[in-house]
Amino acid sequence: MLCRVITTALCLITLAHAQPPNAKTAIASLTRDIPNLMQQTDIPGLSIALIENGRTSWLRSFGTVDPTTNAPVSDHTRFSAASLSKPVFAYAVLQLVDQGKLDLDTPLIHYWPTDRPYAIDPANDPRLQQITARIVLSHRTGFPNWRPDNKPLTIYFAPGSRFSYSGEGYVYLQRTVERIEGKPFNQIMKALVFTPLGMADSTYISVPGPNITLGYTQGLTQRTPIRSDDGNAAASLLTTAHDYALFLEAILSGRNLSPATLRQMETPQIAVDPACTNCTEKPTSTTLSKELFWGLGWGIEQTSTAKYLWHWGDNGAFKAFVSIDLRHRNAIVYFANSQNGLAIAPALVRDALSGEHPAFAWIKYDPYDSPKVRFIHDALHNGSKVLTTYATQIQDDSISEETMNSAGYFLYRQKKYDDAIAIFNRCLQLHPKSDNAYNNLGDTYAATGKPELAIRNYLRALELNPDRDDTKAALAKLQPSATKNEAAH
Repeated sequence: MLCRVITTALCLITLAHAQPPNAKTAIASLTRDIPNLMQQTDIPGLSIALIENGRTSWLRSFGTVDPTTNAPVSDHTRFSAASLSKPVFAYAVLQLVDQGKLDLDTPLIHYWPTDRPYAIDPANDPRLQQITARIVLSHRTGFPNWRPDNKPLTIYFAPGSRFSYSGEGYVYLQRTVERIEGKPFNQIMKALVFTPLGMADSTYISVPGPNITLGYTQGLTQRTPIRSDDGNAAASLLTTAHDYALFLEAILSGRNLSPATLRQMETPQIAVDPACTNCTEKPTSTTLSKELFWGLGWGIEQTSTAKYLWHWGDNGAFKAFVSIDLRHRNAIVYFANSQNGLAIAPALVRDALSGEHPAFAWIKYDPYDSPKVRFIHDALHNGSKVLTTYATQIQDDSISEETMNSAGYFLYRQKKYDDAIAIFNRCLQLHPKSDNAYNNLGDTYAATGKPELAIRNYLRALELNPDRDDTKAALAKLQPSATKNEAAH
């Protein structure tokens, strides 16, 4: 009898833990927490939507599109969605599957003329003939995420055999869809997704207009969205939280997808390697995750108490995150115009959905309360005083060389030169072989009219790392002969 009571109690505890907060509680928590989280991470602007029981229950924008003018983010402000572009494209692809225009398991090369193969010639690498839409959507192509500049696209492992995240695979499928439909990519997406769902502020192509936010580094250096005149299925979506919420409503209702296709989208196709997201050159792991998988266009978290579809987006100074609780038909999506935008994702998902989310440990972004994020934030607001405040963490390397260099560089960009010099010098005391710190110190001395000190630090950076083209270029501006002499040695 006692065992039954204990078992029942444990079940009740488990069920209570799995139960998400209701919309009223979630909205109250997010309204309270978001401004504080943005302040702690130097995020200028954010837009967010909540879905409860399949319908949008809350839409809210915070902060500014431009910190210099305080122009507010609105519900119509377009953000760079980064890789949140991929699930929207996958939804369009699956509609084409239902229409019989594309087969998930037919090699994509079959949709191409023999005299116009894709970027890889099948004669040079016959493995291209194994890549299907299913393999692309579940990131098993063997392609890298993006090919190196001016180098050919390469297949690193047998397609279908394992997971490695790849934007290149999505572009290959995009080009195939364009061939099938005979239309430009954005027109296809407009016909299949944007117009039917009412996503009036969404596009995959670069467009001018006042409703597009810039992105910002933690030091508030501006970055523009990636430019794409043709559209990029993996990364170029410009959208709003409102529009993306309409897309999530469609996913949760199965709108325009057959039940069988919807089930395939939500079904794990491959377990991921817990140690990497981009795994092309990593040996195949003998231990795969028991909680993290990839479906068709979506990451899948499958824990003992819940199942979530999820995805993250990272275009440098633009970050985004989406998570869907399939059991309760709840979801959250948000977009931030900051390189620190994913530092607050675990906190926002906790407020909105509760539950366990192993994806955050896998994608490895520093959370808002980590030593790195706190140190850089405090450096930007308090300058070199952080060297005293964080003396213990600096000494025991909780504050890394890379973190100190980042903080100093942001101060340099803000023209707080004395503070930047103090941090770079402290970094070099602990990390005397940091070519990055020497280079940054050179930049700072050059900006303050001290060319001799700048040259000395640039030369030291090149002694440690002779391949630094940025250092060579900076040195050439100050002392062309020094660059020639250095090259001679």
